[in-house]
Amino acid sequence: MAYELRLGTRGSQLALWQANTVAARIAAVGGPPCRIVVIKTSGDRLQSAPLSELGGKRLFVKEIEDALLRDEIDLAVHSSKDMPAILPGGLSIAGVLAREDPHDAIVLPQGLKARSSGLAAISHQPSALRDLLGDSPSIGTGSVRRVAQLLNLFPAARFVNVRGNVDTRLRKLDAGEHDALVLAAAGLRRLGFASRISLTLPADICVPAPGQGIVAIETRDDDNATREFVARITDAVAAAALDAERAVVETLGGGCQTPIGALASMIGDSTLELVGAVASLDGRRLIRATARAARADAGDLGRRVGQELMAKGAGEILAEVRAQ
Repeated sequence: MAYELRLGTRGSQLALWQANTVAARIAAVGGPPCRIVVIKTSGDRLQSAPLSELGGKRLFVKEIEDALLRDEIDLAVHSSKDMPAILPGGLSIAGVLAREDPHDAIVLPQGLKARSSGLAAISHQPSALRDLLGDSPSIGTGSVRRVAQLLNLFPAARFVNVRGNVDTRLRKLDAGEHDALVLAAAGLRRLGFASRISLTLPADICVPAPGQGIVAIETRDDDNATREFVARITDAVAAAALDAERAVVETLGGGCQTPIGALASMIGDSTLELVGAVASLDGRRLIRATARAARADAGDLGRRVGQELMAKGAGEILAEVRAQ
């Protein structure tokens, strides 16, 4: 029987796009064919409640990691922002694909978008978005990080939990259930919905989730053969950015459903700039820290930014979040 790699993934539209892309990249560098193994996770089964009430986004990776540990699959493909800061013993991120747009995106109903103008100016004049949506819009997002930061822009907004595939969320938006959605720009672009992005939110308004836009490939530490194939398709810049951003979360002791943002960007050919943010759930306190370092020192950079956030009071905010 021909040698194949068993690739574990969720069954959502975006997860299957990610899995098939990784499989194609591995084949393109001379690796074996991948057989896609769809694994239903707790997060897929529990669609009614916000993720923050269900224990966080690790619900989207636990069953897949369990299958990896039981040697039922050879590699797992995840949206890296869904992964916990500390991975189970024996597993690690073996590689990543090149990053897509890491920012959060505002998506307006089709009719409202057609009537709107000047959206490009919102990056510099956020009040234009308030003028467009009104003082208390209904905004669909289940992310505590997005809510905590966007309360600065929309203090009277009604943030509504929204789950499901991207096309399901868009149908609900266009049917009038919400005035706007906030989604990851990367997922919209990868699934062919780039035209639905009304604007992307710059990091000075909303710092993205650590790892947003990066597809991560997880393997067993002792599976050298699979790790070698993954290394061949890994993007070094995205890998460094992910190392820095995950180091921020680890330093803060935060999980996936805490209001922590982190975004690493290249400055020139070898310097990484990292911005980190922690916001209180009511949006009244927002702590930020920024630093630069050589790309080779990505992990140290992330720890340094995490420590600065802690020194500015992030620990107190996160303790309140966990208590709630």
